[in-house]
Amino acid sequence: MNSFRSLLDKVDERLGDGLEHALCAHHERRLRHLGWGEVLEPTGTEDRFGGRAPIRDGNRVDVLVDGEEALPAIERAIRNARSHVHIANWHASPDFRLTREPDAPTLRDLLAATAQRGVDVRLLLWAGPPLPAFQPTRGLVRAEQKKFTANTDVKCVLDSRERTMHCHHEKLVIVDDEVAFVGGIDFTALEGDRHDSVQHPPSRPICWHDLMTRLEGPIVADVARHFRQRWEEVTDEDLPEPKIPAKAGGTKVQFLRTVPDKTYDFAPKGEFTILDAYLRALRSARHLVYLENQFLWSPEIAEVLMDKLCAPPTDDFRVVLLLPRKPSNGADTTRGQLGRLIDADEDSPGRQLVATTLSTHDGDTWAPVYVHAKVGIVDDAWMTIGSANLNEHSLFNDTEVNIATDDHELIRTTRLRLWSEHLQLPVEEVSGTPADVVDRLWRPIAEEQAELESRGLPRTHRLVFLPGQSKRAGRLQGPLRGLLVDG
Repeated sequence: MNSFRSLLDKVDERLGDGLEHALCAHHERRLRHLGWGEVLEPTGTEDRFGGRAPIRDGNRVDVLVDGEEALPAIERAIRNARSHVHIANWHASPDFRLTREPDAPTLRDLLAATAQRGVDVRLLLWAGPPLPAFQPTRGLVRAEQKKFTANTDVKCVLDSRERTMHCHHEKLVIVDDEVAFVGGIDFTALEGDRHDSVQHPPSRPICWHDLMTRLEGPIVADVARHFRQRWEEVTDEDLPEPKIPAKAGGTKVQFLRTVPDKTYDFAPKGEFTILDAYLRALRSARHLVYLENQFLWSPEIAEVLMDKLCAPPTDDFRVVLLLPRKPSNGADTTRGQLGRLIDADEDSPGRQLVATTLSTHDGDTWAPVYVHAKVGIVDDAWMTIGSANLNEHSLFNDTEVNIATDDHELIRTTRLRLWSEHLQLPVEEVSGTPADVVDRLWRPIAEEQAELESRGLPRTHRLVFLPGQSKRAGRLQGPLRGLLVDG
């Protein structure tokens, strides 16, 4: 029996390698044809801010962790709007409330009241899949659109220019072209509670970990220009060119996008600056790669991480992954890539990799914490936050927006806030060198909780190793999925 399983593992490994090679070759041919081929080529430098996205100086960036912090900030900005509010999202529910205050208005009523004050309110949503295979269906989206616009001055437009089996996934808000929000939070309760806090109380059916950024300064014009491009093409309504705001701080920021080719006239050959930025940053890593993401399917990303694990650039190099235990789809695909990373780590001189997930506990009560965040940090020298997952959808085929920055103090502060939340310790206790904190806290806590779980005993901490890393059939799903749906 063991020899038969070993044979199956070898067959699976060969098939997986072959399919992943075919997918990567397909992506390379596609990008070269579109004039984006250099994205996949190592530059031999550590220029994390290279590529095609412009760099804007003089910005202020606030990182808003979890919905309890992010959603009220967005509501305040909308309430204070003077000229216009522009929103683009995967989905938005009219009855969604941005705060839990007893008298909080629904999103529909908030936008209607804002428009009644003479503020132009534009809402750009994905139209839903052509076939009702998953939420939000086109019927649901059309019904929600009518609720937003009925007896209001709100303009709500549905964008159906998605590639087959893909979507418009970005989440952004622009107010008066003076402040913008970019991140991962949707204005809906579909699939989970966006209002969660860093405490992640287990009384909720599904806790939800996510981030947004609040932006001021010249970078806001880039976000506004992106919305303008999509809105004008879908509606034929001309919007004024965004004015470039005055400097608001000292942070450099790049606005990054995935815009698939053959989708919009404003980018006929697409834009793949999110992929470009991730690959540049990960290749440059010397000490730390920290990724929070909903998915980890991308073979391009996995290959860079595997190379780093097989030949660590320094003795203190560490890779920390935070992923959901059961993503909304593609669980085996993610775990298949994890299996490859684990194999690479086991073959390396030391133990560099820690792959974890979250749940929340209060005595006998517990609930999963769904990791919906899309955060990448490298060496506390580069950080990206946005809507893009690490899969073929987000890096090649969905519309997505991220921001990236090299503000060391902002990045380190953000990482420590996140590590404090996940390790359930004060910031001071997680502020040592990353390698020390990983070896002294991340790994022992995750190991201890995995041991309790394997013995059927109650867990005592929210952090645990991600279970069930598939090294077999699940690994094939990612390449197959990519080859079937990628253009």
